[in-house]
Amino acid sequence: MIKLRPMEHRIAPRRRILKAGTIEFGGGGIDCTVKNISETGAALELATPLLIPDRFTLRVPSDHLKRRCHVVWRKERRLGVAFD
Repeated sequence: MIKLRPMEHRIAPRRRILKAGTIEFGGGGIDCTVKNISETGAALELATPLLIPDRFTLRVPSDHLKRRCHVVWRKERRLGVAFD
């Protein structure tokens, strides 16, 4: 039996990466790992997504990236964000 993948509903294709990032809000930051990224958003992994606000700035120093974003989903230790 052949399993079909569900249709991809993303506007932009994602790239799998494994890079250190920082979720910045309220004058401080929380470390995270960027698991995948596209022109429109990213998936992040962190110790706990529960204390993360709905809107923050994502910084990925190795890519010179700094983007305002908002949370679109939360699951266990992962967050999905869309860039503003």
